[in-house]
Order: sequence, then C-alpha cells, then structure tokens
Amino acid sequence: QVQLVESGGGLVQPGGSLRLSCAASGLALDYYAIGWLRQAPGKEREGVSCISFSDGDRFIADSVKGRFTISRDYAKNTVYLQMNSLRPEDTAVYYCAATLRLATLVPAEYDYWGQGTQVTVSS
Repeated sequence: QVQLVESGGGLVQPGGSLRLSCAASGLALDYYAIGWLRQAPGKEREGVSCISFSDGDRFIADSVKGRFTISRDYAKNTVYLQMNSLRPEDTAVYYCAATLRLATLVPAEYDYWGQGTQVTVSS
C-alpha cells in the first residue's frame, strides 16, 4: 500500500521558515519523482518543486525560486521542502505526491498523493 505522509506545516510569521517532510512507503522510490504541490483557498493546485528520487534532478517553480529548496534522504525514503523567507501568498495546503513520469510540476501527472499539511503565513 502506497503511503505518503506529510509533516512540518504550521503557522509562521512573514519572513520565517518551515521544513516540510514527506515520508514515503509502499513504492520503489528509484522509479518515482516526488513533488510538492500546494493549493490555496479559491485557487487551483499548483506545483512548487519536484525531485527525481534516483538521480536527484529537481525543478522549482519561479514563484518560490531562491526561497524554497527540495531535497531527499535516500536512506529514510523521505523528501523535504525547506521554505525560507515565507510570504502570506505562500499560505496553502501543501501536498506531497509521487509520479512514475519524469519530474514534473503538473498536478495532473501525479499518481499518488498524501493527505496534505497546512502552511499559514501570517503576522
């Protein structure tokens, strides 16, 4: 059974940092790319960043470039999203997802999803 479990969300002030974690189980991660996607109230889901688990190739959305960093721990089957210099517009539910395709920021191309974790950036 495929499971993607996110953690690390919460309330943070503008300019602050959070690190999200995605623990994966039930799938051979060497064949997958893992992505972080988010959905703000009233908006469509959008890709934030993704990483090919086998070789580490990664992509990041322009809206978070220079502020967010994706990484993986091969031994722990875990992918992280380090989020710095957070802004109110980063407020959203953040999802971890897995795809058998090449690394992508397109939500429709993901096969498995976690339950999401809320990130709220507010003073």
